Amino acid sequence: MRWTRRRWLASFRREMTDRDQLLARIADALERLAPPPPPPVDWLAHDAYLWDGRVGHAVERLEAPALEQLRGIDAQKTVVVENIRRLAQGHAAHDMLLWGARGMGKSAILRASILAAQAQWPGSVALVQVAPDALPSLTQLFGLLRKVQRHFLVFIDDLGFEENDSAAPRALRSWLEGGVEARPAHVRLAVTSNRRAIVARHMAEQDDPINPRDVVDDKLALADRFGLSIGFHNCSQDDYLAIIAGYAADLGLPFEQADALEWARRRGGRSGRVARHYINELAGRAGRQG
Repeated sequence: MRWTRRRWLASFRREMTDRDQLLARIADALERLAPPPPPPVDWLAHDAYLWDGRVGHAVERLEAPALEQLRGIDAQKTVVVENIRRLAQGHAAHDMLLWGARGMGKSAILRASILAAQAQWPGSVALVQVAPDALPSLTQLFGLLRKVQRHFLVFIDDLGFEENDSAAPRALRSWLEGGVEARPAHVRLAVTSNRRAIVARHMAEQDDPINPRDVVDDKLALADRFGLSIGFHNCSQDDYLAIIAGYAADLGLPFEQADALEWARRRGGRSGRVARHYINELAGRAGRQG
């Protein structure tokens, strides 16, 4: 009887140990599948952040060319730099819509202007780039930034809406001006788009039998909410060559105009981006870093 009891107790202990080990392995597996939420980001500690729709992520290094390297867009650069200077100093500043030709430095000029402001007034302003699919969560982001004693430029790159999407443009209008969800006073929006009106327009919009202007005016009203609407236009041949000459001079790289123009022709057009790619090609040919 005593031996049987001992054997039963030993068997019971082994079963309990096996069960505990199994439960521990299950708990470990569940923790890997659903890791604990990351700690809240410090909105005062970094120069730039990425908002993914739920939380902010610090960007360790904000990459941007120096302002003097951005050539062929001097008028646009003056306006953007001045507006971000005002924001950094806590003065009245505008929401900005940067629209127009691809590759002409719309996003680069924003990043470069932020870096220039941070160099002059450290810690005064930060860039928060919103992930493309995180637009519906802007109200949540504004709620977080509202509590932070710092100025922010919320950046939405290459914004465009689907043809039948009416909710997102209306929400953006509300964030820009009026409504309880409007962005805080120390936060400004900067949007880049290939279209001046952001929302695509078609001739079919004129077919409304009741009021043919209502649909068009409603879409144009979105662009009107921005205090600054800054156009970036296609690069002329002279501007394209001047941009290349500036980059080449900075790096001490010789180039031939015919070769630079052939590079643009093969890529289907001239732009600041195409010029930068050509400089990278020149640097590679010369065994140099771009």
